[in-house]
Amino acid sequence: MQPVILYYPKCATCAKALRWLEAEGYAASRRDIVAQPPTAGELAEWAGRSTFALPKFFNTSGRLYREWGVKDRIAGAPDAELIRLLATDGMLVKRPLLVTARGVCPGFKEDVWRELLR
Repeated sequence: MQPVILYYPKCATCAKALRWLEAEGYAASRRDIVAQPPTAGELAEWAGRSTFALPKFFNTSGRLYREWGVKDRIAGAPDAELIRLLATDGMLVKRPLLVTARGVCPGFKEDVWRELLR
């Protein structure tokens, strides 16, 4: 499986991650998280393959997260409900999101990305 980066083109952290990938010599396909948001099925699979808890998949600094009061909605919610909520809009998903054969990482964490990409 070729690694995939789900990113938002206007996101500074996503741009930093893409520059890092190129500088480190890693190849990964790119997927615009708004134009092609992740499905509930994908999110369920990826969450199961990640060492990060499902709430870490939320973009807590995003406008929708604040406007929809997601912080209060996710506390104690079952995973299925969290996945349905994440799948409603790509802007709710933490980005960039790295998906590899070795695992999944929400957000740009160089050490984790390096491990997942080796």
